Amino acid sequence: MRRAVQWGPWLWSPARDLSLFGGSALVALGLALGGALWGLTGSAPEWSWVLLVLAVDVAHVWSTLFRTYLDPEELRRHPARYLGVPLGCYAVGATLYVGWGAVAFWRALAYLAVWHFVRQQVGWANVYRARGPRPRGWDVDRWVDSVTLYAVTLAPMLYWHGHLAELRFSWFVEGDFFDAGALAARLWPAARVVWALSLVVFVLRQAWLLLTERRLALGKCVMVAGTAACWWVGIVATNSDFAFTATNVLIHGVPYVGLLWAYTVARARERPESVIATVASGGVLSFLAVLLVTAFAEELLWDRAVWTERAWLFGGSGVGLSGAALPWLVPLLALPQSTHYALDALLWRRADTRARPAQQRAVGALGALEG
Repeated sequence: MRRAVQWGPWLWSPARDLSLFGGSALVALGLALGGALWGLTGSAPEWSWVLLVLAVDVAHVWSTLFRTYLDPEELRRHPARYLGVPLGCYAVGATLYVGWGAVAFWRALAYLAVWHFVRQQVGWANVYRARGPRPRGWDVDRWVDSVTLYAVTLAPMLYWHGHLAELRFSWFVEGDFFDAGALAARLWPAARVVWALSLVVFVLRQAWLLLTERRLALGKCVMVAGTAACWWVGIVATNSDFAFTATNVLIHGVPYVGLLWAYTVARARERPESVIATVASGGVLSFLAVLLVTAFAEELLWDRAVWTERAWLFGGSGVGLSGAALPWLVPLLALPQSTHYALDALLWRRADTRARPAQQRAVGALGALEG
């Protein structure tokens, strides 16, 4: 009798994995299709900014608080990290803005964000592999997964850099990417081949594992497929700020919030007297409420002090600071984002996960990373 197919490992559960990775991708692609049908080819409508940018993108940044600054024990464990990272981010940001202007600041932040977004998808694949059987010898899956995810994210970014004058969207602000039109045009045909071949190799590898070992990491496969589809549709296949925003933030922010909620629940059990436990006791709605309130407060400061674009939401006409104040204020307001990008490269490393049972529970790997 043939063995039953093993569809895991799962980070949390089949339902939660498929909902967070597959569901967010399907909603994003559905919104992109809807945007094309509704004629949303210009600036994204205001309601989409509230639902996608404020409630997902900005809010997910603040969820890092539950892994870091709301945990006194964690602060005592790495005081230099949690003081030095924001100070360093502000120093670099202010230096860029003061020394080279707004374009240099936003450009540096945009490229840091792109790398953060790409690395998060690679990180999900790494966690899935850590949950599975250990390879003997050369880790084929590590290379296949990583090459595929880099290809399906960086190829669309190359297309973006070759079509800056044509595209109706930007990462943060207009002009935050270098114009590499001529070079990107020469490289684009090869990049498309690499994009397609990487997916073919990934599919063949999964088929081989299914046929020979009767296992398929379905959650990982859904994550990779969603990443490939959303980055291609949001950047290459459409030319819409609305489509890009939907495909960009949903597959990034929603699974991350799911991870931080899992961590919050696990950490609350270890420290039932903590602030984290107090929030967790109110359930996921309490957790989300904290994220939304902090995200709203951040965007209120941005709008009143810098952008002055959404008086209908934040009230008043804003002060619209300019001149000498902006080089010091803008890096400060951007500090939650830049700190999140920098810390995220440190928080979820294998060594950090080994040292924290709550983090192992959060990724479903308690005991799996020992040794």
